[in-house]
This record gives sequence, structure tokens and C-alpha cells, in this order.
Amino acid sequence: MRYIMTIVWAIIISTVLSYVLTSMEGEPFVLSEALILGVIFSIIVIVLGEFVLKEKKEQ
Repeated sequence: MRYIMTIVWAIIISTVLSYVLTSMEGEPFVLSEALILGVIFSIIVIVLGEFVLKEKKEQ
């Protein structure tokens, strides 16, 4: 479930970010580019959360 919510939030945030930045530039908004950015963000977040930022268990 956490992977699904990570993907959903990454897509939402990247879409909003892409819309705001393209509006500021005066360029047309392209949804496919925003979705690709969301997939890339979600992969990075999942990799960081699962492998890179793992807390060490104390024994």
C-alpha cells in the first residue's frame, strides 16, 4: 500500500510542479512529461526509502 501511495503522491506533486513551472515560462503544459517525471520521482523515493536511508538495527 505504501508503494501505491508513494506513486500517487509523486505523480500529483510532479504534475503540479510541472504545471506551475510551464505556466511561469509561458510554455504549453504536457501531461505525458509530467507523468514521466512522476514515475522517476517515485522510483527515486522508493529506492531511497528502502535501501539508502535504512536505519541500522541495534542488537
